[in-house]
Amino acid sequence: MTWLPHLTATLNAIALVLLLCGFALIKSGRRHLHRNVMLAAVGTSGLFLLAYVIYHATAPIFEFRGTGAVRPVYYTLLISHVVLAAAVTPMIAVTVWRAVSGQFAPHRGLARWTLPIWLYVSATGIVVYALLYHVYI
Repeated sequence: MTWLPHLTATLNAIALVLLLCGFALIKSGRRHLHRNVMLAAVGTSGLFLLAYVIYHATAPIFEFRGTGAVRPVYYTLLISHVVLAAAVTPMIAVTVWRAVSGQFAPHRGLARWTLPIWLYVSATGIVVYALLYHVYI
């Protein structure tokens, strides 16, 4: 299962790109494409979550090996990432529910908060992965 962290980082990157595309699409008034892309982002994030849970349920904890100034940076990113990931998950569910049930004004209001947090969580997930598995300082 050592390949799962690489898969989760890839899924995080795909979700990040889909979120940015979805944002651009809604800003350009292309609602139908926005809907499809955002549902793809939700599906990709769902696959990420499944792979993440499977990996962490079956693998030993991988310890951060960085030293010096990068160590507090890594742990600050990790803590903010985990806390905001836990917070944004129900926000995503409610945002999607409001959209699919036609409650567009409340959807927009919550999406203004959900999107930047979700983008941050996706981006920091990639940075945490890179620091944990590819940067040896």
